[in-house]
Amino acid sequence: MESIEAVSYSLDEMKDKFVGKIGTKARDEYEHELRMEVLGKMIKAARIERKLTQEQLGSMIGVKKSQISKLENSSNSATIDTILKVFKALKAEISFNVKLETQYLKIA
Repeated sequence: MESIEAVSYSLDEMKDKFVGKIGTKARDEYEHELRMEVLGKMIKAARIERKLTQEQLGSMIGVKKSQISKLENSSNSATIDTILKVFKALKAEISFNVKLETQYLKIA
């Protein structure tokens, strides 16, 4: 009987193969959508933990229930300002990590 050797791939290798390499438009869109989905789930979990309805949270930050729903379901690209207002209303701490690639500019 012939044995078959198992091959394993990392998550990054699978993304490269099926979504696109890092830096491509398809990969950037995929990563953005994934981050928005995670953010939406975090907002919903925090809202439920605080025993607030979408309508109550919306009124706390001056938006309609539908905007909170869209944010939680990742169907709306919210502004940073709105996201910060939501987390402040939820009394939740939020932090952003910004990574800048080092670029050298040559001034002629």
